Amino acid sequence: MYKNKITQALLLGAGLAMASTATFAAEVPAGVQLADKQELVRGNGTEVATIDPHKSQGVPESHVIRDLLEGLVNQDADGNTIPGAAESWETTDNQTYTFHIRKDATWSNGDPVTAQDFVFSFQRLVDPNTASPYSWYMEYTKMKNAKAIIAGKADKETLGVKALDDKTLVVELDSPVPYFVMMMGHQSTSPVHQATVEKYGDQWTKPEHFVGNGAYTVDKWVVNERLVLKRNEKYWDNDKTVINQVTFLPIENQVSEMNRFLSGEIDFTMELPVEHFKRLQKEHPESVSVVGNLCTYYYLFNTKKAPFDDVRVRKAISYAIDRNVVTDLILAQGQKPAYFLTPEITAGFDPEAPAYGQMTQKERNAEAARLLAEAGYGKDNPLSFSLLYNTSENHKKIAVALGSMWKKTLGLNVTLENQEWKTYLSTKDSGNFEVARAGWCGDYNEASSFLTLMKSGNTTGGIHYDSKAYDQVMEKAIQATSEEERTALYREAEIMLANDMPLAPIYQYVKSRLLSQKVGGFPDGNAEEKIYSKDLYIIK
Repeated sequence: MYKNKITQALLLGAGLAMASTATFAAEVPAGVQLADKQELVRGNGTEVATIDPHKSQGVPESHVIRDLLEGLVNQDADGNTIPGAAESWETTDNQTYTFHIRKDATWSNGDPVTAQDFVFSFQRLVDPNTASPYSWYMEYTKMKNAKAIIAGKADKETLGVKALDDKTLVVELDSPVPYFVMMMGHQSTSPVHQATVEKYGDQWTKPEHFVGNGAYTVDKWVVNERLVLKRNEKYWDNDKTVINQVTFLPIENQVSEMNRFLSGEIDFTMELPVEHFKRLQKEHPESVSVVGNLCTYYYLFNTKKAPFDDVRVRKAISYAIDRNVVTDLILAQGQKPAYFLTPEITAGFDPEAPAYGQMTQKERNAEAARLLAEAGYGKDNPLSFSLLYNTSENHKKIAVALGSMWKKTLGLNVTLENQEWKTYLSTKDSGNFEVARAGWCGDYNEASSFLTLMKSGNTTGGIHYDSKAYDQVMEKAIQATSEEERTALYREAEIMLANDMPLAPIYQYVKSRLLSQKVGGFPDGNAEEKIYSKDLYIIK
């Protein structure tokens, strides 16, 4: 789709200077007739918790923020890192990076986008007063002083980022990170408009206040009904944008979403109902889209709560999950059973299946029963626990099936507890659960994007594991200078997760959805599913 691709491999080389004057908005192939009405309607799974990039943490939020705010870099349809608000960048040592902000980059109110906007935004992200659920991400970029600032031990002004002038941003890291530019594609590193944030506080995201630098801006927001975006006429590449309006629908029920797609109300869905997959393939093969996805589905144990502070209990529950039943019978869309956290499609990483992943399910069940008995549980003292999941029919189907498995194999009693998205995030992050459904999609295409999830400073996953030994291995990996050394440490980290079992990996995602043939430019080669509405168009 794009004539000027810049591959990930080239971007990771030390000493690279990169510059481009190419633009990357919608590129309509010759001969394609565009529809008169260029409006896109998409399912988004649930009501977004926020559109503030420094307060968000979920996938539904990232889909919206990607259209509203533009970070230093974007991705193309194949997942390659390409220029965003920065038109070029360079580094000589992978430790100091200089970004050149586009001269024509403009906020939706007409203000120029400056290097200082990024200084303010990065400082806001690490500021403990912001309480960002993604502050840890900046620590893992190794940005100078980020760790100390997040811990409240240094002032945010000491962060290793400065504006040399209005259009030149310099970022200093504590140690070399060859994939740092790639990390700048995450929505948490998006800039916010300082004057608007300071004037309206938490209310700055309301449609009447919102100021953004992305291809779209907020038009209407009816909570639990729709979020409508309109073109940002001030966007630097607005002339290349085709879609005039984007509507996000928060539909948690996949059958309802499917029916609205089939009736022509939606151009593409967030998901599709697993029980209708085969019928949809047969009756609507042109609309069923299945692509690889850089995500892992898992159950998270709260290792700080008894009995899940006992590794034997955690292993027993994990071993007794028949992952092939989940992937082949419940989902049956090409998902792969997971026995490690990092997906196999992750660039440059080939994880080795742990010992329990090489057993037969019969052998795993026997070992699970032995471990549970050793931990003091059995017919006379059955284990009971609650399983938390966010409201979704697909999550419920898996939870019910696994509860039945555990009951039949080990005599466990499982109480299912579903919560709407915002409440679920708060409950899980605060540790008010025993076992919780979770999923993780890579923030960038490198193994550390998954494995740093379980570091003890990470509220999303690691704070409930809190292993100093694991933290040390990951610190070594992030600081490793050679790819070979880094990969070996990543494998060591996966072995530790299999031994400690703070989470039970269940399956590696594919992304299945219903996608209208009239949607052109869809990025089906992007493993991180980074969809930019500015790159799409509606075919007549």
